[in-house]
Amino acid sequence: MIGLVLAAGAGRRLRPYTDTLPKALVPVDGEKTVLDLTLANFAEVGLTEVAVVVGYRKEAVYARKAEFEATYGVKLTLIDNDKAEEWNNAYSLWCARDVLKQGVILANGDTVHPVSVERTLLGARGEGRKIILALDTVKNLADEEMKVVTEDGRGVRRITKLMDPATATGEYIGVTLIEPEAAEELADALKTTFERDPDLYYEDGYQELVDRGFTVDVAPIGEVTWVEIDNHDDLARGREIACRY
Repeated sequence: MIGLVLAAGAGRRLRPYTDTLPKALVPVDGEKTVLDLTLANFAEVGLTEVAVVVGYRKEAVYARKAEFEATYGVKLTLIDNDKAEEWNNAYSLWCARDVLKQGVILANGDTVHPVSVERTLLGARGEGRKIILALDTVKNLADEEMKVVTEDGRGVRRITKLMDPATATGEYIGVTLIEPEAAEELADALKTTFERDPDLYYEDGYQELVDRGFTVDVAPIGEVTWVEIDNHDDLARGREIACRY
């Protein structure tokens, strides 16, 4: 199993930082970035290889590749997303379809979270689970969150931002464990998703899998402080909590 980070997005709501950097390289703790924190988490749970999907301002990631490898003791493979500024992240994850075959812990490049999340996902492996989403069942939800409805014994039934928060089981935090056995079916679902609408999220690919009868499981992360950094308010929050990790 390897680490996988989606770091191709432009993060326009974080300008002026993202005038010259991809969102994953915006500093959140001194000089440390979200990508630093994620690589540290991966290394702490024993992952020695990490693939990073890059696109917008990818040269900034290429420039720091050797530094990241030396700092965190991991081998990095950079995967170019040629449509990073045009299409949404269903296509971005599909670009990593070959590495999915190794089994991955996938982390969005804008999620500040502790290593306990990765440990929770690894602890939830087994009993035929092929895809396991890290789920926050504690947070009060609003319209922007990626909300999930689950059903006992059947896993995820719905995953979308477009639902009444009161009906949701919790929020998907942007970290997933994907077993090798799920790789081909997930890649096909992602392809169907972005071909239907290139503006769709990879979570819409998860919904496509569910609609096909594939079981997508969840692992509640408990009382964990984390944040998805989309705007300057999120960045301020990320800087408050990143130093704890």
